[in-house]
Amino acid sequence: MAAAFKTVEPLEYYRRFLKENCRPDGRELGEFRTTTVNIGSITTADGSALVKLGNTTVICGVKAELAAPAVDSANKGYIVPNVELPSLCAERFRSGPPGEEAQAASQFIADVIENSQMIMKEDLCIANGKLAWVLYCDIICLDYDGNLLDASVFALLAALKNVQLPLVTINEETGLSEVNLKQKNPLIIRKHPVATSFAIFDDTLLIVDPTAEEEDLATGTVTIVTDEEGRLCSVHKPGGSPLTGAKLQDCITRAITRHKEVKKLIDKVIKSITPK
Repeated sequence: MAAAFKTVEPLEYYRRFLKENCRPDGRELGEFRTTTVNIGSITTADGSALVKLGNTTVICGVKAELAAPAVDSANKGYIVPNVELPSLCAERFRSGPPGEEAQAASQFIADVIENSQMIMKEDLCIANGKLAWVLYCDIICLDYDGNLLDASVFALLAALKNVQLPLVTINEETGLSEVNLKQKNPLIIRKHPVATSFAIFDDTLLIVDPTAEEEDLATGTVTIVTDEEGRLCSVHKPGGSPLTGAKLQDCITRAITRHKEVKKLIDKVIKSITPK
C-alpha cells in the first residue's frame, strides 16, 4: 500500500515523514549518510580517491603532466578539473559529450579550487616562464544517488592529498628538464575545502545530504563550502526557493560542523596508509 502511495503521490509521501522529523530512509533531517573514503585506489594515477556517500559513489584520479606556463602567468601552473556523469551511474544520464549537469559540476569544482585557494598555482611552477605542473583532476561518478557535489569535493581533496610529484630540475647546459622519479614530494595543500549540500522542501524545510529522489522533489538546493578555519569559500545555489539570512546562517553553521567530521575521516585514512 505504502509503495503504491509513494508512486502516485511521492511528494505527499515524503511530507508525511518530514512532519515526523524523519525521512523514508530512516535518517533524521540533519543526518548525513554513511561516508567512506579509500585513498590510492588507482595505481596508474599520481593520486586518487574513491568516496561513497550512501549509494553515491565518486572516484577521482589526478594525473600530473609538465607544460610551459601561460605568458600572462609565467609563475603559475594549472589545475584542470573535469566531472563526468557516464550513463552507467544513473538512467537519467546519456553517453556522449558532457551534459549540462556535468558541465555545471566541473565549473563548481573549478570555482571551489580558485576560491578556497586549496592549492596555490604558484606552487606548481618549476621554472619561471619555462616549466610548470598541470594537474588533470578527473572526477567520475560510478553510482548516482544525489549530492554529487559533496562527494566530488571530498574525492578531489582526498586525491590531491595522495599526490606525490617527482623532483624536476632544468639542466642549465642543455635547457632540458630532468625528472627524478626516486625523489617525490607531496603537494602543498594550503586549505581543505569541504562541501555540505541541503535540499529545500516546500520553500522552508532544510534537509542535509539529499538523495536523488529528494533532490527531484525539493523546491531548491544549496551547497555551502567551508575550510578548516570556518571561512566561507563558496555558496552554490542554482535557482529554486529563496533562503532567508537566518536559514543561510544555519546552513553555514552545520557546514562548519560537517567539515570537522570529513577532515577527521581523511586524516584517519591517510594516517592508516602512511608507512610507519
